[in-house]
Amino acid sequence: MTPSPTPLAAAPSRDLLETFPNQFPARDYLIEIVCPEFTSVCPKTGHPDFGTLTFRYIAGDRCVELKSLKLYLQAYRNAGIFYENVSNTILDDLVAVLEPRRLTLVATFTPRGGISSCITVSHPTGDHLPAAR
Repeated sequence: MTPSPTPLAAAPSRDLLETFPNQFPARDYLIEIVCPEFTSVCPKTGHPDFGTLTFRYIAGDRCVELKSLKLYLQAYRNAGIFYENVSNTILDDLVAVLEPRRLTLVATFTPRGGISSCITVSHPTGDHLPAAR
């Protein structure tokens, strides 16, 4: 029997994010998660926006559970939201549930009309974590 697909959430909410205990909370180690299929909707035009989200964080006591992160991000699929707003909202939601030592989100959006955008937001503010590679 084929399992039924998990339905998309009606709207993005930090309540969709699940965590698990960090087994090494005394050690600062970099976790990098790349989500190359992020989608949302331009609130001005209604056209879809596509982007790659790269999360880099140093966990405190909690780590994000990846399936819940995927479902949380998929909830933005039909949300009309500007790049800057979605980047800051996602960062705020992750900071609220994880309480990381540091977290950086780099949101690189596919060019539209010859213009590309890359939004970098961090917690603490301005304390950007470099790429792991």
